[in-house]
Amino acid sequence: MRGPLFPVSERKRRALAQRLEALGIREEDLEEEFVRSRGPGGQKVNKTSTCVHLRHLPTGITVKCMTERTQALNRYRARLLLADKVEALLKGRQAEEARRIARLRRQKLKRSKRAKEKLRLKRLTAEKKRLRAPVREAQD
Repeated sequence: MRGPLFPVSERKRRALAQRLEALGIREEDLEEEFVRSRGPGGQKVNKTSTCVHLRHLPTGITVKCMTERTQALNRYRARLLLADKVEALLKGRQAEEARRIARLRRQKLKRSKRAKEKLRLKRLTAEKKRLRAPVREAQD
């Protein structure tokens, strides 16, 4: 069975299908609901149901997408958001550890930059003091 058609390139459609399959998300497990969007767009958004609520029944994850003006594009984007959330849930531990390590690296880099700057300032101060010393005349 082919998935739903979206107004995106065939390459993007295939990539989404592969990603959903890799995460174990099937179209049968999705509950889709359309409601009226709100915000900019004027009469168009007030008359059409372009906002997409997508619920993944096995995990209970819900996403809402109303970024685009067309329902079809919002359906595509909602599936991307859902895939991101399911992936974060599945890889939560690994991702959390990676974030912690990255944060520590950034902190160490900041520390090292501060230490180098402090050392540079000390050298400048030492140079200033050296230049203040009285000038000695050469003896013949």
